[in-house]
Amino acid sequence: MRRICLCVLTIVSAMLLTGCQFSENLELKEDGSGKITINFDGSELMKMGGEEFSKEGKENVDSLVVFKDFLEKNKDSISKLSKKEQERLQKLKDYTMHVVMNSESKQMNIDMSRDFKDISKLGDLLSDFKTGMVLEEANSKKTKSKGAVNPLEMLSEEEGTEVRYSFVKNKFSRTTEIIDEEKMKRSLDSLKEARMFLSTSKYTLKYTFPRKIVKISSDKATFSLDMKTFILEVGFMEYLDNPKILDIEVELEK
Repeated sequence: MRRICLCVLTIVSAMLLTGCQFSENLELKEDGSGKITINFDGSELMKMGGEEFSKEGKENVDSLVVFKDFLEKNKDSISKLSKKEQERLQKLKDYTMHVVMNSESKQMNIDMSRDFKDISKLGDLLSDFKTGMVLEEANSKKTKSKGAVNPLEMLSEEEGTEVRYSFVKNKFSRTTEIIDEEKMKRSLDSLKEARMFLSTSKYTLKYTFPRKIVKISSDKATFSLDMKTFILEVGFMEYLDNPKILDIEVELEK
């Protein structure tokens, strides 16, 4: 787990140094259950700094974090947090995170995924991902210090948006609600210095359905040959500036 801390800090730095690629992958079943994954590809960072990674003697990483076990192990310290903070951490309980970092192959890849029974119960995947990335690092600081350290102290405040998913009969939707414009503005202001570096970053949706797609609200989406999967790519900063740009409605064949 300690090795993962190195990955966390490197990824946060990566967002300020070079383009990073995020993809949100959804596999939806007929009954509304399925699996959702957010992937971070930091391979460009490893190409730039992989040799330094090796020189510093850091081991290559291939680790799996089960957040349900992590939260159980740290339940005593978590119970001392505010109700709001506890709720934010509990959002991670169904996720696992797979971290692969290899200086020889110039690979940095992180998958954070969860199975779900009801798609309407999902929340903001990117927000959960950011919480998961820094949780272990914050906990490591607590271990090294004598005083109590809030496991969320390294996190920025939650986003001013909420993402909702719906699948009823043959219609699917992903919608974003801006619930706090001031929070959203503060989040964007904090990235002013990084805008130039993030301008090449992308955020991609790749959604697979149990039946063929017959109608979609975006004219920029591309499709698989069987018409059951669509891919929609936007600029990462474009998405942060306007989260509703990835709102989508899909109609499946009956």
